[in-house]
Amino acid sequence: MTGKEHFYKQMALEDNDPIVRTGVGIAYPVWEQYKERLNWLEGFSKYAGVGISRSPGTKPYTEVTNNWGERWIYPLDSLDGICIQHPIASWDELKNYRPPDPDAFTDWKQTKINFEKANEQGNVTYGGTDHGFIFLRLTYLRGYVNLMMDIAEERPELFDLIKVVENYWFEVVKRWIDCGVTTIGFGDDMGAQTALPISLDDWRKYIKPSYQRIFKYCRVHGVHTSLHSDGYIVDIIPELIECGVSSINPQDLVNGLDNIKRLAWGKVYIHLDIDRQKITVFGTPAEVDAHILNCIKTLGSPKGGMSMVWGVYPGTPIENIEACVKALDKYATYWVGREE
Repeated sequence: MTGKEHFYKQMALEDNDPIVRTGVGIAYPVWEQYKERLNWLEGFSKYAGVGISRSPGTKPYTEVTNNWGERWIYPLDSLDGICIQHPIASWDELKNYRPPDPDAFTDWKQTKINFEKANEQGNVTYGGTDHGFIFLRLTYLRGYVNLMMDIAEERPELFDLIKVVENYWFEVVKRWIDCGVTTIGFGDDMGAQTALPISLDDWRKYIKPSYQRIFKYCRVHGVHTSLHSDGYIVDIIPELIECGVSSINPQDLVNGLDNIKRLAWGKVYIHLDIDRQKITVFGTPAEVDAHILNCIKTLGSPKGGMSMVWGVYPGTPIENIEACVKALDKYATYWVGREE
C-alpha cells in the first residue's frame, strides 16, 4: 500500500490502525531553557515523533509589515506575533485595498514539478493556507474590536471584505489543486476560551459560507481538507463536518473530550491538540500521564481515526515534558487487540 492509499483509508476511517501517533514540537525558548536534557526525547519513541527547534526564529520586538499590509510585532523570542496595525481599520480604506497576489503565495511552477514526482511515487502531497484563513484574517484586516462591532451593527461593507479574503484563498486553493495536491490544511482560530466570540447565527451568516464554498470545491476535486482551530468550537463542529472537513484539529480541554467524541468521533478524522494551558503546564507528571491515557481511551479506537499533536512552550516543566512523551509512547498501542 502506498502512502497515499493509506492516507485515503485514514480519511475514510477505514485504515483499521489502532495505534495513536503523535507529533511533538518543542519551541526554541524551551530548548534554550533545558538544552541537552531534551536530547534523549528525539528518537525515543516510534509512535511519538519529537522535533526540537534549536535555532532562534524571530527576535523579540521585531516589527514587520506582511503582504496583506498588516503590521505585526513579535514580543516573545521565536514565538507568534500580534497584529498591531490593520490596513482596513477604516472602511474608507477598503475601496483602495488590494489583497496579495495568489501567484506569489509560493513557487507554483516548482510545486507542480515536485507534486508530479511525489504522485508518481504514491506519496501524499500537502498544501496549505496562512494561519489566518477567514475569521482570523478579518480580525487582522479590520482589528478585533472593529470586526465585533461590524458584526453587531451588520455593516454591509463586511460582506465586501469577506469576498476579498475568500476570493484570494479560493485562487490559492485552485492553484494547489491544479498542482495535484492530496490534502490542504487550513488554520483559523475561531474559538475563544469558553465560547465562540460571535453568535452561532452570526458565524453561519458571515463565516460558514466561505468554508462551504472552498471546502466543497476541494472535495469535489478529490482533495481532502484539514482544519486547525484553537479555542472553543463545540457549537460548530457538526457544521464544519457538513462543510467538508476531512480532518479536524481541536483543542482537548477547551472543547472537552466527551464533546469531541459525541460530535466528531466516527464522523471525521480527529487530530487532537493536546493541552498546553493547564495539565501539562501546572499538573504533576502523574496527572499528565493520566490525561494522555484519557485522551486515547476516549477518542481512540481499534479502527483508528485518531492522531495527536503537542506543542511545548515556555513554562512547561521538564518533568512534565518527559512524562508526556513517555505516556504518548506507552499508551499509543492501548487499542491494539482491544474491542470498543
